[in-house]
Amino acid sequence: MTNTELTKWIDAYGKEIFSFCRWLTGCEPEAEELYQDTWLVVVRRLEQLDAGGNVKSYCLSVALRLWKNKRRRYARRQRIEGEQLSVGSRCFEWERQAPSPEQRLLSREREREVRKAVEELPWRQRIIVLLFYMEEQPLRRIAEITGLPLGTVKSRLYHARKTLYRKLKDLYETAPENEEE
Repeated sequence: MTNTELTKWIDAYGKEIFSFCRWLTGCEPEAEELYQDTWLVVVRRLEQLDAGGNVKSYCLSVALRLWKNKRRRYARRQRIEGEQLSVGSRCFEWERQAPSPEQRLLSREREREVRKAVEELPWRQRIIVLLFYMEEQPLRRIAEITGLPLGTVKSRLYHARKTLYRKLKDLYETAPENEEE
């Protein structure tokens, strides 16, 4: 691998990987740190990487492993020191443009509710949901990234969907529908 290929990868996959890091950590500064650490690992292993392989998938798995290790270290410190350490504060500011102020407000409120419901999932399910829906990774690739059996990935996705359905059911049943005139 060359530095030119690395630059192409960063240009091609950088935004998506950073977005995934942001979802994992829940905070911009922590996401930036995880994003940089991810690329540092990729640079260290540049000679071993196969350019024909799925680089995005590899980078996502590196980010996930680094984040899990960080969570373990915090949990260990918390047990040893007995302090309340925050693994990540949710400091997102989510906004999307919509044609009208009313639609924008409704859209943001729905999006907030969905994001909140996803954030409330157990982290093991949340990772699968993020990889499947946000990163649009196929189930087999998610199994490779997480190092889990395919059946476990399917099971976690099923249970996450079930939980999200229960939490969001009321939101979409009471949503006003567009009336045709």
